Amino acid sequence: MRTDKGFKVNAGEARFGEHFKMKGVTLNELDIKISGADTENDLAMFEQTGLTPNGGPPLHIHPFQDEWFYVIEGEYLFQVGDSKYQMKSGDTIFLPRNVQHAFLQLTEKGKMLVSYLPAGKMEAFFKVTDKWTSPPTKEEIAKVFADHDMKVVGAPLKVPSS
Repeated sequence: MRTDKGFKVNAGEARFGEHFKMKGVTLNELDIKISGADTENDLAMFEQTGLTPNGGPPLHIHPFQDEWFYVIEGEYLFQVGDSKYQMKSGDTIFLPRNVQHAFLQLTEKGKMLVSYLPAGKMEAFFKVTDKWTSPPTKEEIAKVFADHDMKVVGAPLKVPSS
């Protein structure tokens, strides 16, 4: 169902009051700002607070979703296909579906907006990772990614040597 009323989500709050932590992959916190439930699954948008310096997700593919990020705070390194991009506050990056990608948080703290079009199973994915109580194995990570329409295709990015 698509909402027919506008709504506001205050700073530091999540759409339905749930703050997700992406345990096991990163320590990042994710707050839903616009839910797939609001948009008939056309769009989901999260505010991601990066609490994982030198960390990020494994190289992966979303077969059914485009994704974009807007950096609010901090610096990141993104890989999209074979290209790498340094990102800082105010930068936007688009990650087309079926293209491998990953990112690495380069600063102590960061903050980004991230959107998925369509919303897909991302809210359910973050609910699962939030419930992990111990570090998952690479196989467990790959399975949870696969269960939510993503495919792990490589390791997380490494900090570039100077």
